[in-house]
Amino acid sequence: MQIIIKTMETDEEIRGKAYVHWRGWHDAYPGLVSEEYLRKLTLEACEKKAFAWRDNLLVAKDGERVAGFVGYGNRGEEEPDTGEIFALYVLKEYWGTGVGQMLLEASLDRLSAYPKIALWMVKGNTRAFRFYEKHGFHPSGREKQVSSVGAEGIELMLIR
Repeated sequence: MQIIIKTMETDEEIRGKAYVHWRGWHDAYPGLVSEEYLRKLTLEACEKKAFAWRDNLLVAKDGERVAGFVGYGNRGEEEPDTGEIFALYVLKEYWGTGVGQMLLEASLDRLSAYPKIALWMVKGNTRAFRFYEKHGFHPSGREKQVSSVGAEGIELMLIR
């Protein structure tokens, strides 16, 4: 395994990102989000979204295979001093290999101008919570119901 982290550029990388997104939801969220949402979340829907959202995305590649991705940006005018990680997914067979950490660190480097970094995660996802906590994230105290996926979200914050 030789992982490189790079900006998502090619159509193949976009399709690979879409696959990781689709597979990630189906591997990580059964029992945490509604079964109906997972049934409706198709690879085709993830591909459509991937081709529409191309900015601020890094992919982890193992050879030609996309093993994971991270999307990042800022919170805009409402919280101008806060960067955000919008999504971080790694294929299940790469869990525990350091790929997630590489993606997280690369996105944090890209967000280095921000003193605070936020992310939302599905409440009850203990694996993700432990991962982010290990990297300095802590609950902010903000939670929200995400009716579109049938789950509750919890905000985590990293203050540098």
